[in-house]
Parts: sequence; structure tokens; C-alpha cells
Amino acid sequence: MLYFIAGLALAVFGIVMVWKPRLFYELTESWKHDGAGDPSRLFLWSARFGGVMFILAGIAGMIVSFIL
Repeated sequence: MLYFIAGLALAVFGIVMVWKPRLFYELTESWKHDGAGDPSRLFLWSARFGGVMFILAGIAGMIVSFIL
């Protein structure tokens, strides 16, 4: 049950990172800058890539909960 809940949380967090990388930027990085700067293209790409990895890890965690 714990693997399923953790996997679900990872998958949801990953979906947010893929679809709303600017929200992820606002929550994690925007406080480091004085101006209202936008995130770089590299940051957006890496946030989306990390989101895909989180989704895959979450799916794997949910699958493991059914196997065990």
C-alpha cells in the first residue's frame, strides 16, 4: 500500500512538472531572483524531463505494489 501511495504521489508531481513547468519554477526558483524573470528554455526542458522520470518512477512504484 505504501508503494502505491508513494508511486501515485510521484506520478502526480511528475504530471505537474510536465504540464506546468512555470509553476514548478515559481515554487522552487523564482525567490532567487529580484526581477520577474522567466525561466530559461533549458530549465523548462529539464523540468519536463524530470517530470517524465517522476511519472515513470511513480508508475513503477504502483506496479510493484501489485506484484508484492
